[in-house]
Amino acid sequence: MSQSLLSAAYRGRFLAVLLTVALFNFADRAVFSVVSPALRHDLGFTDGQIGLLQGFSFALLYGGLGLPVGRLAERYSRVRIIAAATAIWSAATVCCGAAGGFAQMMLARISVGMGEAGFASPTASLVADHFPPHRRASAMSVIMLGLPAGTLLGAIGGGQIAQAYGWRMAFLALGLPGLAVAALAFYMLREPPRGLADGGLRPSWVVPPLAAVLRHVSSVRAIRHVMIGGALCTLGVQGVAQFMPMLLTRAFHLPLGQAALMFGVVSASSLSVGLLLGALGTDRASLRDERWPAWGPAVALLLAPLCYLTAFTQVTVPAMVTLLLGGGVLAMVYYGPSVGLLQNLTPQPMRASTAAVFGMATALVGNGIGPTLVGFASDRFAAQLFAGGDYAVLCRPGAALDQAVAVACAAASLGGLRRAMMISVLSFAWAAVHYFWASRSLREDLRAARAAALSA
Repeated sequence: MSQSLLSAAYRGRFLAVLLTVALFNFADRAVFSVVSPALRHDLGFTDGQIGLLQGFSFALLYGGLGLPVGRLAERYSRVRIIAAATAIWSAATVCCGAAGGFAQMMLARISVGMGEAGFASPTASLVADHFPPHRRASAMSVIMLGLPAGTLLGAIGGGQIAQAYGWRMAFLALGLPGLAVAALAFYMLREPPRGLADGGLRPSWVVPPLAAVLRHVSSVRAIRHVMIGGALCTLGVQGVAQFMPMLLTRAFHLPLGQAALMFGVVSASSLSVGLLLGALGTDRASLRDERWPAWGPAVALLLAPLCYLTAFTQVTVPAMVTLLLGGGVLAMVYYGPSVGLLQNLTPQPMRASTAAVFGMATALVGNGIGPTLVGFASDRFAAQLFAGGDYAVLCRPGAALDQAVAVACAAASLGGLRRAMMISVLSFAWAAVHYFWASRSLREDLRAARAAALSA
């Protein structure tokens, strides 16, 4: 019976269902980004408050619950955890559309993060039980194609709905279908025996204590650097992604629907190409040298800041969009190789927990700090650039301004956002150093992991 879970038919169904779950996971994130200009105007939010809602409000429980969920996934049904998590974040997305102020929106965003904490680590663990080591990065990247697909759905669908019917309806339209997807995961997927794809079928696993997981993560040099590098990558990715629609509307005075469309196309295209290039490319290259899953991200992440820094200063839409697209491709090369390396360097009983530690690091550093840093830095830089008095008072969202003050406020807000986003993308170069350091011990660490698996 368990061998049927390794069949091509079931693996295809497995990937299709989890791809759909991932699609709504990221659609619910993208819709907040695209409606943020309307939120800012209607509810009077500053850039700092928008950054906080996209950053720490979301990441608080998303990161904090990641490790406890990973521990639960070592003991209980990962399929049920994913189904329950999908239902929670979908219901919370609907609640975002009912928020009447900052506190209510923050509570809803915290709940979205709480639900989404239940997706990454159980999924990574399930992938490791369905696919052999040399196919795990590829399989995970197929599922993570839900990121660009969901971003496209959330951006274009959410943007068009928000422009036609208001931003509240956009949250409702993307949150409700997620409840049906939760039921789909619950009824269509089956929980596999632990270690199925490794041929290490055992009647039960002794789940190692958390201290053992943390010792493993801290003692394997390649894992340490992949964890740090991945967190820094996410900081840059989220700092750009969460404010890209706002940058487009400020730089080129685009309507919400058009800015959302460009954001969706840029994000979906760059993310899908980056994910596939990183995973399939390094999987293939690793057959010749198993250090390529670290080398590939290191090279790409050195080039990403150059694209982004040039993009932010462009004065035409085609030039900015093209460079943002190139930066996005390079920035996402890291993801598939990182997830695959962590699974290949980790014993079977602690794979979900290790994935959860990675998720916690990327959530708290990347999702938490990235947008929050950009938001508050944007307000600070804008205040420095505004020469007409108190920026916070005169340029508050929704304020009635005469033309001269309005022009000065618009110029300051654009300049502040550009400077803030420039700071955030420097994290890619820092991350590249850690992936290079990971490559230096990768061969030895992989040999040690294989030897430990054979002796277990």
